[in-house]
Amino acid sequence: MEPTTIDESALPERPEGDQEISLSRAFGGRSFLRDVVETILLTLIIFLVVNALTGRFQVRGTSMEPTLHTGQYIIVSKLSYRLSEPQRGDIIVFHPPNGSHEDYIKRIIGLPGERVEIRDGSVWINGYRLEEPYISSPTPYTGAWELGPDEYFVLGDNRGGSSDSHSWGPVPRENIIGKAWLCYWPPQYWGPLPHHRFPLIEGEE
Repeated sequence: MEPTTIDESALPERPEGDQEISLSRAFGGRSFLRDVVETILLTLIIFLVVNALTGRFQVRGTSMEPTLHTGQYIIVSKLSYRLSEPQRGDIIVFHPPNGSHEDYIKRIIGLPGERVEIRDGSVWINGYRLEEPYISSPTPYTGAWELGPDEYFVLGDNRGGSSDSHSWGPVPRENIIGKAWLCYWPPQYWGPLPHHRFPLIEGEE
């Protein structure tokens, strides 16, 4: 029995565009999937970078009033103190050395190597009075502290209602998480936080 032969010239011709459409659909599906994967990876990378350079913190309590209020949400820059050293007047978030499991937010008052003294309702740094217009009332306690080479003296702006260095001592440099940078909630407090740079007053000791 002879094999059957087919006359290809008799078959209807396939439109030239059919093959291109099929290939386009195949590659289009792969392109869409690749775009989705790339978007997810990019989002993950951005999240990891942002999370490594910043942190989020909720203010709890009244220790930083009138500057900050309980319930405010703060963005903390972890990068700031990798590029420069903490400065007097900076508002920082840190792990307190008093054994608390919660992070604290306070203002830097004394820098490494300085002598901090509190008397007559004012803070004195190496014998010079610190001007502090951000507090609402005079500091109600007294004491003196000598700071080590990597220690910072921190106080809450609400001097009468803050657990801070006056009660449990200086904060080691390694305990500082970052500089409080921006309040993002609630809306009425949105904006950058004030990091004051007020001078030491000479000749008033």
